[in-house]
Amino acid sequence: MKSIREIYKIGKGPSSSHTMGPERAAKHFKAEYPQADRFKVILYGSLSKTGVGHGTDRVIQEVLSPLPVEIVFSKETLENAHPNTMDLFAYMGEDLIGQLRIESIGGGEVRVPGEKTLEGPEVYPENSFAEIADFCKWRYIHKLSDYVELNEGEEIWDYLAEVWRAMKQSIADGLAAEGKLPGGLNVQRKAKFLYESNNRQYAPAMEEFRLIAAYAYAVAEQNADNGTVVTAPTCGASGVLPAVLKYAQDTRGFSDEQILRGLATAGVIGSLTKRNASISGAECGCQAEIGTACSMAAAALAEIYGQDLDQVEYATEVAMEHHLGLTCDPICGLVQIPCIERNAVAAMRAMNACNLSYFLTGSRNISYDMVCRAMHETGINLNHRFRETSEGGLAKLYSRRK
Repeated sequence: MKSIREIYKIGKGPSSSHTMGPERAAKHFKAEYPQADRFKVILYGSLSKTGVGHGTDRVIQEVLSPLPVEIVFSKETLENAHPNTMDLFAYMGEDLIGQLRIESIGGGEVRVPGEKTLEGPEVYPENSFAEIADFCKWRYIHKLSDYVELNEGEEIWDYLAEVWRAMKQSIADGLAAEGKLPGGLNVQRKAKFLYESNNRQYAPAMEEFRLIAAYAYAVAEQNADNGTVVTAPTCGASGVLPAVLKYAQDTRGFSDEQILRGLATAGVIGSLTKRNASISGAECGCQAEIGTACSMAAAALAEIYGQDLDQVEYATEVAMEHHLGLTCDPICGLVQIPCIERNAVAAMRAMNACNLSYFLTGSRNISYDMVCRAMHETGINLNHRFRETSEGGLAKLYSRRK
């Protein structure tokens, strides 16, 4: 399993698979052919169908500029290919000097089909939660965050500190911003309104929801506005984890060091899901993005609240189990409706999953490895219209002319 650094990437929204991934692919290809005087890029599948709304063409143009680049939104269906596939061609005059097919597999990560990804090496020998739990119990390791430090080294804390600073900044920026989000849907920012809607008559549960929702909206709206966010595990689901951690720190007084331990544990869950299932909405629907984000958040909370390994797994499993089948149907290909609200709802569900794990861990029958496999099986069997193509569900029924 790879480093949790590959789960947490700091970058611009609105989509890790449709903007950050293609950006990385274009930079890699441009560096491979510095002698080229023009490029051509063909986008397939979800990259083609929602690329304009996600800004795929924009980011490719920016990376390959000032050289001319032709971008083709192909309607061809590639057999046995990842839904986020792109072909890149480099030319000198009329001569084709290089070409490469790359898949954007989620979370900003890209790979050449049939080969390893362009990311870093394997860091963790264990590749399932069961293997990790067995190792930790054998070595008397009681926290997943200690397991992370053992494999990644002490320098991982500096990286996670940078991640936490970026997460808090995205919340602060989102809470301060007002106005409409770009793209033509006329979606108003709501984070500031939620945050400032303080009322002493609210019940404690309502106050908890208001603050968590405000934080989740803040990050998700920053993402939708091409702002800087941290993939956790993706841009579209980037509001869930920072929302619950910021709320926990504000209300329970957790130190930044404790929050970093939560991030470490969440990173393990994200990495496991990425390896054994998917974090790509185009491949497995929104359950792969928001479901994984909810599991990561539930695990982080369980860690900082002092729960044991079994409780962490239960919280993680409950969070994913109740997102199974969630489709990805962004209206007009924009990461706004229903994406922003889903971040807030998933953040609250993470809190609930963590609370259940405190009481009911001993009664569970399902492992996280099992629910992870179920998510992948469910996702690959979803109709393609419900996997980030904007051809089904809300995206199909909505008309911006109404």
